[in-house]
Amino acid sequence: MTATLAHGAAEHRVGGQRVPSRHEPLPVEDPSTATTIAHVARGDAQDVDLAVSAARAAARRTRATTPAERGRLLRSLAAALDADLEGFARLETRDTGKPLSLARSEIAGCVGYLDYYAGAADKLHGETIPIGPGALAYTVREPVGVTAHIVPWNAPLSMLCRSVAPALAAGNTAVVKPAEQTPLTALRFADVVEGLDLPPGSVNVVTGLGTEAGAALAAHPGIGSLTFTGSVATGRAVLRAAAEHITPVVTELGGKSPQIVFADADLDDVARQVVTGFTANSGQYCDAGSRLLVARAAHDELVERIDARLAALTLGAGIDDPDLGPMVSAEHRRRVTDYVALGAREGATEVGRRRALPGSGHFVAPVVFTGVTPEMRIAREEIFGPVLAVLGFDDEEHAVELADATDYGLGVGIHTRDIDRALRIADRVDAGYVMINEYFAGSPAVPFGGTKLSGTGRERGLVALESYLKSKTVVARVGPTTAHHATQQGEPS
Repeated sequence: MTATLAHGAAEHRVGGQRVPSRHEPLPVEDPSTATTIAHVARGDAQDVDLAVSAARAAARRTRATTPAERGRLLRSLAAALDADLEGFARLETRDTGKPLSLARSEIAGCVGYLDYYAGAADKLHGETIPIGPGALAYTVREPVGVTAHIVPWNAPLSMLCRSVAPALAAGNTAVVKPAEQTPLTALRFADVVEGLDLPPGSVNVVTGLGTEAGAALAAHPGIGSLTFTGSVATGRAVLRAAAEHITPVVTELGGKSPQIVFADADLDDVARQVVTGFTANSGQYCDAGSRLLVARAAHDELVERIDARLAALTLGAGIDDPDLGPMVSAEHRRRVTDYVALGAREGATEVGRRRALPGSGHFVAPVVFTGVTPEMRIAREEIFGPVLAVLGFDDEEHAVELADATDYGLGVGIHTRDIDRALRIADRVDAGYVMINEYFAGSPAVPFGGTKLSGTGRERGLVALESYLKSKTVVARVGPTTAHHATQQGEPS
C-alpha cells in the first residue's frame, strides 16, 4: 500500500507533466497510525509561477471550446471519478483518517459536483438591455481565466471539487494548493484529469506548505479569482495578499454552529442529529453543530439521550470504518485536548465517563460539556473536534440571542414541530445556512456560505458560478446618428 501511495507523490502536477520537488519532500502520515505513508513535493513561488503559466496557456485553448463541450468533459471527469470511487475513498481515508464510509460519501459528493456543474456549462449567458431605438446593449459573461484554490485538510477532494467544478464549467483553468497534511487525492485527481480530453494544464496541483506555496499562490498577479477554506487567521493573510492585485476571493473560515432544540421536538431523533452534527468527521467540519441550545424543559432528557448514543460509538482507524476516526495530526489533537482542559477550568461540567482510546494515532473521544455560559471560550471559539457545548435557553428570544452570540455565522440547526416558529427563527438568526429538522441537509444545488467571520461569498448552487465569471457590457449604435442618440449617452464615471 505504501509503495502505491508514494508513487509519483513527490511531484507536482503542472501542465500535464510531473514536476519533481526542488526541496526536501514533505512526509504525509496516516493519522490513524501516526506512520508515514508518502512524501510530497515542497513547492515554492517558482513552482506556483510555473503552474499559473501552464494554466494560462490552457485557458487560451479552453476559450476555443464550446460550452456544450465543456459540459461533456466535466461529465466524463465525473464518470472517471465514479469508476475509481473506491480507490479514491481508500486513499482519502488513509490520508485523513476519516471512516471509510464517510470517505465514500464524500467522493460520491465530488461526482455530484462535477455532474451538477456539467449541466450548467451551456447555460451561462448574458442579457440584452433596451435603451432605445437605434441602439444595442448587451452583457457577456466571460471566464476570469486562471482560478486558484487553496484547499483544507478536513475534506480534501470534496472541497477541491466544490470549487474546481464550477470554475471549469465557467471556462476557466485551475491551480490547486492542497493542505500539506492531506494532498494525496488532489494529486490523483490531477492524474485523472490529464487522462481525459481537457487541455494540458487545465488542473494543476502544487503541493507544499501553506506559508510557502499557499502564500505564493494567494499573492500571484496572474490569477483571476481565489477560493480559500481554512482558519480565520490564515484567511485574513490570504485576503491581504490577494488585495495587492485586487483579486476577488471567496472564503469559508469556519464556524461555531448552534443546534436549537425546542421542547416539542422529537428528542430521540434530535439526539441522533446532534451526535452526528458534532462527531461527523470527528468534529472536523466547518459547519459542525458544536453548540447545543436547548429549551430548559428538555435539557436533562436530551443530554441523557445524547450520552447514551455516544457510549455506543466506535473509535478506530478509518480504514476499519468506525464511527469516529482520529484528528488529522498530533498538532491538531493537542489543540482539541487543550480546549477540553480549558472547558473544565472555565467551570463547565463534562458529561459521562471519558472513553478509552486506540493505542496509536491521534484520537480524541467525544466530549459533552453542560453548565456552559455564553462568555466561556468553549462556547465562542471554533474547536474543530468532537466537543459539544450545551447551553439552556428560556424562550425563543433567548434562543436567537444565544445563537448569534459568537463572531461566526455559518450554520444553524432548528428542531421543532412548529414550522412557523422555525421559519421565524430562520429569518432572524445571523447565519448563511439554516437547516430545519435535519442537520447537514443540502445538495450541490444549494448555496453554502456564512456571515461575519465565517467568510465571504457562496459556494455550491448556480450562484457559485458568479465567482468564476466576469461581466462585459457592449453598447453599440445601430443606424445613423440622431439627436436622440446624443441624449442617451451613459453618465461618465
